[in-house]
Amino acid sequence: MNSFVAVVVAVCVFAPGAHGAADSVAWCYHNSTCNDATWPTIAAKYCNGSRQSPINIISADATVNDNLVAFSFEQYDNTSALDKIENTGKTVKVVLKSGVKISGGALSEAYDSLQFHLHWGSGSSMPGSEHTVDGKRYPMELHIVNSKSSLNKNLSLILADPEGLAALGFFIEATSGDETGQPASWNTLTSYLKNITLAGHSVAMTPGLSLNDLLTGVDRTKYYRYLGSLTTPLCNEAVVWTVFKDTIKVSKDLINHFSTMLHISNTTDSPLMVNVFRNIQPAQPVTTQRAASSGSATKLSSLASLMPLGLLLWRN
Repeated sequence: MNSFVAVVVAVCVFAPGAHGAADSVAWCYHNSTCNDATWPTIAAKYCNGSRQSPINIISADATVNDNLVAFSFEQYDNTSALDKIENTGKTVKVVLKSGVKISGGALSEAYDSLQFHLHWGSGSSMPGSEHTVDGKRYPMELHIVNSKSSLNKNLSLILADPEGLAALGFFIEATSGDETGQPASWNTLTSYLKNITLAGHSVAMTPGLSLNDLLTGVDRTKYYRYLGSLTTPLCNEAVVWTVFKDTIKVSKDLINHFSTMLHISNTTDSPLMVNVFRNIQPAQPVTTQRAASSGSATKLSSLASLMPLGLLLWRN
């Protein structure tokens, strides 16, 4: 793994010391001496900045931006693009092979998709998403981390650019009922967890699973947008955030695996990895797409009802 991916492979997973001795900081989620309440002190340069993430998105306050068009997703259907899965001690991270990209979505240019990782609480009933919407916290959140293609994975340039990174956030919600092992794509993903129970463990992923498979059920044309930061130290304010409105539905048993199988260190007696999310930061301006008006919907309905007559007249 190259030095850039080792550092920026997660919007929320900066490994302690990855920036070198001058910028390294020991941070955590589980201990009061290094959890997120301490980050503005132990990583003061950015973690107490003015555009920190995550935030609570108030849907009624999101302003309309007609430039927020659909994304283009390159290689998201590639069932060989997921390279390896790792327990970092802070999260589960999946590194992507080169060639996976996003563009559109009002981004200034194309971005390289580097990896995705997850945040969770303590099981399906103890929420752990980072962002919230109208005060609601979901069980989990998936982040796909992307870097501006023109910067050629140059870490210094990326972190100096207010839009050097683009993060795609997807909420994960428990399915209703007692079904297990659903959807199949997430059953496949979580099947790797038994091989990475200890921090530092990683395994290669077998071809057969794509990013599109994991994003099932999400309308990727509907999202919120704001400018924010990395959600772990050093909390660099270099991220264009996209948070999608639709949730990924995953059965409770699979969500529970994350908080019951993974350890924060390389020993089995170390604590389980639970509540791996940063608390909400001060609000930022949020934009979104224009909602379809009821008038437009009525017109479409009327046109649809006239269509058979129109076809009949045309045939005559």
